[in-house]
Amino acid sequence: MLVNIPEKVLQDLEFSTVLQQVSEHAISSLGKETILQINPFKEKQALIQELNRVNEYLSSFENENRIPNHGFDNIYDALKKLTIENSYLEPKSFLKIATITETVGEQKKFFSKFKTYYPALFELSEQVSFEKEIIIQIKNIITSYGEIVSNASPILKEIRKEKIAVQGKIGQSFTSALEKAKSAGFLDDIKETVIDNQRVLAVQAMYRKKVKGSLLGSSKSGSIVYIAPQTTLTLHRELQNLIFEEKQEIIRILRELSEKIRPYVSTIKSYLVFLTHIDVTGSKAKYAYNIKALLPKINSEKRVLFKNAYHPILWLKNQKADLPTIPQTIKLDTNQQIIVISGPNAGGKSITLKTVGLLQVMLQSGLLIPVDERSETYLFDIILTDIGDNQSIENQLSTYSYRLKNMRNFLRKCNSKTLFLIDEFGTGSDPELGGALAEIFLEEFYQKKAFGIITTHYANLKVLADELDNVVNANMQFNEKTLEPKYKLFIGQAGSSFTFEVAQKNGIPFSLINKAKKRVEGDKVRLDKTISKLQKERNRLQKTSDDLEKQQTKEQKQLESLQSKEQKIQEKLESFQDLYDNNQRMLTLGRTVNEFLNTYLQTNNKKDLTAKFLKWVQTEKTKHLKKNPEKPKAKTQKKEEKKKVALQKQTLKQTEKEVLEKVVEVRKEKKEEAKKIAKAKAEYIFKVGDRVRLEDGNAVGTIEKIEKKKAFINYGMFTTEVSTLKLELVEKNGLV
Repeated sequence: MLVNIPEKVLQDLEFSTVLQQVSEHAISSLGKETILQINPFKEKQALIQELNRVNEYLSSFENENRIPNHGFDNIYDALKKLTIENSYLEPKSFLKIATITETVGEQKKFFSKFKTYYPALFELSEQVSFEKEIIIQIKNIITSYGEIVSNASPILKEIRKEKIAVQGKIGQSFTSALEKAKSAGFLDDIKETVIDNQRVLAVQAMYRKKVKGSLLGSSKSGSIVYIAPQTTLTLHRELQNLIFEEKQEIIRILRELSEKIRPYVSTIKSYLVFLTHIDVTGSKAKYAYNIKALLPKINSEKRVLFKNAYHPILWLKNQKADLPTIPQTIKLDTNQQIIVISGPNAGGKSITLKTVGLLQVMLQSGLLIPVDERSETYLFDIILTDIGDNQSIENQLSTYSYRLKNMRNFLRKCNSKTLFLIDEFGTGSDPELGGALAEIFLEEFYQKKAFGIITTHYANLKVLADELDNVVNANMQFNEKTLEPKYKLFIGQAGSSFTFEVAQKNGIPFSLINKAKKRVEGDKVRLDKTISKLQKERNRLQKTSDDLEKQQTKEQKQLESLQSKEQKIQEKLESFQDLYDNNQRMLTLGRTVNEFLNTYLQTNNKKDLTAKFLKWVQTEKTKHLKKNPEKPKAKTQKKEEKKKVALQKQTLKQTEKEVLEKVVEVRKEKKEEAKKIAKAKAEYIFKVGDRVRLEDGNAVGTIEKIEKKKAFINYGMFTTEVSTLKLELVEKNGLV
């Protein structure tokens, strides 16, 4: 059980800015609203499941099994209306319900197929049940264009049949009246127009009394009047009656459909919750991809190691400005329970402290964090922060009063499962008195075994950190020559504030700085000077150590290179020696054979040649056996060898049999798989923007246009026209 993290902590760490950045990746309004309301998890198990889901979604960007589109519309208002008895929804609302149901079905089917890749997302999809009946009921009544099908009821079918007949009669009647008026010369040049969805004759005003019908209007100049022929008026009234009857029948059908869908309201709401969850998960994964975030190891024991950690808000800001961001490595464990960071202002102390806090809050809210893959952390019950001025005008509290009130809250809530972060610890009051009180607070946190990071300028806190066993000093590295911060954290030594040096760099006269030095207690100046000197010395040692390490690495590489070259030379020498020995042997054999050949050519004595040759071969064999003597074999060994040979033959036959059976099975599986692929390919409908290639080609192009069964493929340098039957899908349109 994780205790809820206070809202003040989220404000101090600017967590809302991270949520705003995450929400920009949402594809639905519900997803965006949900992201902006994210808070740290209270249940550890629920948090681990969410982190696994985000991590799985992130992995989908790197493999071929891309998660299907899960966009959807917010239909909560329609569902609310549907719960009212005797109400009905418009066709568009029903189509949205059907689309959402289909989307859920696709998601469930996908996660079921690839549950080994996405086990956590599969488990989430199993929490909703797919009701295909919703789609069937809606698609039986409403077309994909939002129109009610004529077969929705016999009455509607008959009404529409009569409508078509009446519309035909109106057309014939109007055409007859038009021809009659035209031949009489009563019409204007435009002849006809449409008023209130009704065709009318454009009659010259002087002939208006000669054309029978109803006057429906006139032109602006008054030279033309618009008359509906008398013969069509009766038929038009009949058509209007049919249109009214059609509308009433459609409402009846929609009410009937609403009654059938009403029992599924709670199921459809669960679909919206599921798709919203998938959208939120996808948004978190896309944000993680942008900031190069990952899921670190979650420890069951208290130990935190953020290796090469980035502050995500600062990282994105610097990336836009094309500026570098320095990563930090921070470690907290039982031997390094509390870190006290000191050093000059604007050196990066606060941002280091905020980085640890923000990354921990992000992780405990189900977000991945930008750290090295070797990082690890612990889930804290509570996180406490005291960052910034926080002066309360409303409650008439000074900075110090507010901070004391905050410390009281710290002391009450702090325990061994707490992470606390305090910026400028002890400030706001008299340095000596405030510093003394800060010491007591630090000792209390230490005794309660809480983990924490504090930043301070107080020398007494630096001294206390050296005295306590599991508390360590740290400082932000500073270039003592240029007085510019390096933004790198160094553990193990307190940092100088460089107060007078920074003042001098910012143009404060040297005489004034000397007066200030004289007014400060000598011990404090000496302490700060000693710390500054130690820090400079440590910087020099660190630089020397880095140079030596680089030199050692370089020499080690050179040594390895020389050893590798020596090994290769030795191998070549051995190879040349073997080649030389072999060549010498071949020369000796060649000379002997040549002598036999010359003797034979001179004497032409085959028998003598054969005898000498066989004797020579026997001699060579004897020499070979002396160098490579055969070990004598006992009878038992021979029997065992025979048994081994027989067993090997038997095993070989059995293996051949099993391999043949396996080959048959594999061929059968390949045929089945080929059929599935062919079926899927035949069913897939190519879309504009899909990346494709020809069946027998390697070049990949993008579909620019599709006309019937022809696709126009853009390969960058040229465009070609190909039948869609000859295409293979490489990548669907609509990638992240």
